[in-house]
Amino acid sequence: MQDLMAAWQADVARQPQWVQHWLDIMVIVLGGFSLVFSFVRVEARWVLAGFLLGAATLLGLYSQIGYSRLLGLAHVIFWTPVMIYLLRRRAHWRVKQTLSGKWIALAVMILTISLAFDYTDVIRWVFGAR
Repeated sequence: MQDLMAAWQADVARQPQWVQHWLDIMVIVLGGFSLVFSFVRVEARWVLAGFLLGAATLLGLYSQIGYSRLLGLAHVIFWTPVMIYLLRRRAHWRVKQTLSGKWIALAVMILTISLAFDYTDVIRWVFGAR
């Protein structure tokens, strides 16, 4: 597992700086903050589950195929249902009243941007861009 993580970190380090920062933002907002808010918000538990399942699947794929556009499939599979769930619950977010509501709005923005990249990458992979 250490070798896998070292290889992953090396491949990420070869990406443009903005990609590295984007990955950091996703880990902090979707991973870290969802853990904190999971004690008070069901939405955060969904985000945390999607994040963890997506990360585990991504690393599993990475161990088999390396760094490829197809890695976005892990996010597509697990984050799409989370996004649908969050949007269906938007009447319960309470963005103006709570910090957790503001976090949900931020998480939805990050998921939207990430999924746009991920769907594009997977579609490009299907059409031959490896």
